[in-house]
Order: sequence, then C-alpha cells, then structure tokens
Amino acid sequence: MNSLILRIIVLLFAGTAASFAQTPLPSITVKDKIDSTLNLWHHAAAIADFEAYFDLMTDDAVFIGTDPTENWQNNAFKTYSRPHFDKGKAWKFLKLERNIYVNDSKNFAWFDELLDTQMGICRGSGILHKNQFGWKIKHYVLSITIPNANVKEVKTLKASFDSNLKTRLKQ
Repeated sequence: MNSLILRIIVLLFAGTAASFAQTPLPSITVKDKIDSTLNLWHHAAAIADFEAYFDLMTDDAVFIGTDPTENWQNNAFKTYSRPHFDKGKAWKFLKLERNIYVNDSKNFAWFDELLDTQMGICRGSGILHKNQFGWKIKHYVLSITIPNANVKEVKTLKASFDSNLKTRLKQ
C-alpha cells in the first residue's frame, strides 16, 4: 500500500512538473522594461548609488526639481547631487502609480507617476530614450502635489517668493 501511495505521489509530481514545463514564461514587454528602468533609477537614489543613478540618464538629461529655480542640466545636477549621495542618503521615491506611453518606433517613451516621498505624495513625469544601452531617462520633472482645496493656502505661503522670482525673471 505504501508503495502504491508513493507511486501516486511520484506520478502527481511528475504530471505537475510537466505542466509547469509546458507553461510559457510571460513575455517582457517594452513597458515592463521602462517600468523596471524607472524602478532601478529610484532605487539607486534610495541606496545612494551615484553611478547607477546617473548611468540610467542620458548625457544630456534634464532634471526639473520642485523649486521653480531647479532646472538642472545633467552635469549641474550631478554636482548638486554628489554631496547627497556621498553622505549615503540621497532621496527615496516609492512608486504608487505609473502610466507609461511608447511611440510607434518604440524608441521614445513618456510617463507620469505618483510617488511616496519625504515631501509627501509627489508627481514625476518624464521622457525616456532607448539607445544601444537600453532605456535612459532624458527628461524628468518632479512636482509636489497640492490638493485643489489647499491651493489658496499654498498661494499665500509662496506669494512673496513668487513675486521676487517674477521680478528677477522679468529683468
């Protein structure tokens, strides 16, 4: 009887293993690759891996920060970022939601994402370009989200800053 049970178990296991062997692996889509690139980029910042972070950006990448004066060309952004990464603590952005769109030639993509950050929920958006090394971030914009119900309060908080910046920019 034990021999019969053992044979049944072996046959069941063999049948299960055979069915797994015949199940095709899910294909990895272009959007999966882009999603992975963005996840790796955010992870590199979270673990303060400067090289990995900037290797996922094009040489001519632009990073637009939350402050209206932050329009960083790649080299300037590296200079700004280096001390944060060198301290072992850059920034930690965790994806809450992401939408990815790809052009017909599948060499450019654009996206928007909601992120859990140290500043609360932020929105990121950007453009990626595919080159011989894979998908690279070409342009990124980070924005602090403001609920519509709080816009009036925020406008009041930043009125002086905005006025001074507008005056400077108009000169």
